Amino acid sequence: MAGPVIYLVRSWPRLSQTFIVNEVVALERRGVEIVLFSMVRSDEDLVQPQVRDVRAQVRYLADETVRGAVGAHLSVLVTSPLRYARALLYALRHPELSEGYATCSTMGCFRFAGHVAAEVLRLGRAGRAPIHLHAHFAHDPALVALLVRRLSGLTFTFTAHARDLYQIPAESYRTRAGEAAAVVTCCDANADYIDTIGADGLAAVRVIHHGVELDQFRPQSRQAGPDHTPMLVSIGRMVEKKGFADLLHALHELVTTGHSFRCRIYGDGPLRGSLTQLRDSLGLTAQVEFPGEQDREGIIEALGEADVFLLTPIVTDDGDRDGIPNVLVEAMACGLPVVATSAGGVGELVQDGVNGYLTEPGNVQGIAKGVASLLASPDVRSEMGGSARRTVEEGYDVNGAARQLEQMFKAAAS
Repeated sequence: MAGPVIYLVRSWPRLSQTFIVNEVVALERRGVEIVLFSMVRSDEDLVQPQVRDVRAQVRYLADETVRGAVGAHLSVLVTSPLRYARALLYALRHPELSEGYATCSTMGCFRFAGHVAAEVLRLGRAGRAPIHLHAHFAHDPALVALLVRRLSGLTFTFTAHARDLYQIPAESYRTRAGEAAAVVTCCDANADYIDTIGADGLAAVRVIHHGVELDQFRPQSRQAGPDHTPMLVSIGRMVEKKGFADLLHALHELVTTGHSFRCRIYGDGPLRGSLTQLRDSLGLTAQVEFPGEQDREGIIEALGEADVFLLTPIVTDDGDRDGIPNVLVEAMACGLPVVATSAGGVGELVQDGVNGYLTEPGNVQGIAKGVASLLASPDVRSEMGGSARRTVEEGYDVNGAARQLEQMFKAAAS
């Protein structure tokens, strides 16, 4: 590429957003220079090891001082006073663009946009003019990107994921997409939703699956003797949309019908305490553990010890849902058969009866039935696990996703 691509994220590095780190690393391997901005720090204790592989230095916009903000905005104002005045007036007139799911006002986003636009100018003067900006998430980051375009003229695209897409007003999405060169999303379910709220003249929507590192997440040999107790594994943030309560109720049904298993549910979040209480009240303390959060190496180890992977997300009353959870792709890359619910885009990855079992969100009996079928037959587990690996190889390789993104950035900048 002739110049760097600016990446803008909400927070960095987030354990639950490993797909963004993987994407940046894969693009850098392809020779794409990344200039990385994060609106805030994640302030998480556990950090993925691949964050160390990111060559780009991250700048945290919320850390900028008032003096730094004034200097950044003055540099943009002096360079393009009319463009700056129009962008400022636009932000002042449209406070509604930060309604719905948001953590930053329109004027707060404008402040951040001034820093990014000033960096665009500085890099240009240094002979390294950025060719494009890509934002992850349709809420705050996409709004900052829109304002950067109005301040600097730089083209932008953004990736819409889950809550950021479904919980902003439709008009806010249309405004962002009306100025973007393209919109990326991770699954057809999201693209179909966008069709219902979109309009003519908006940016084209491209479905690009979040890829995984196929050389890291791969099948491991499992030698199970006749007395082997199958290990079930689930991983995710302990929030409502992950449906862990339904999973625990399904496991209770399996115990009451005489099935033997062990289960580890990895992750943390606001519902961990209530889920622990539910486990105990259902009499599952002997079967179910909550080992906590894990980084990539811990997840790979956990998946290597598993016989079946479980993920049972739902759509919450306020519309929050998953797209295609990355951990589900990682488990299938490790050759694990899965039992999952069809919330969001999960049904695009899991083929019922082929690489796992799929049921409707909230269907406790359906979840239990799928798990029981896999517990009963090591041969079915092996066959479905092989199919799961092939599914990921064919459509969820991180390097293939990076290639598609690079091509999109070039097209947007031309």
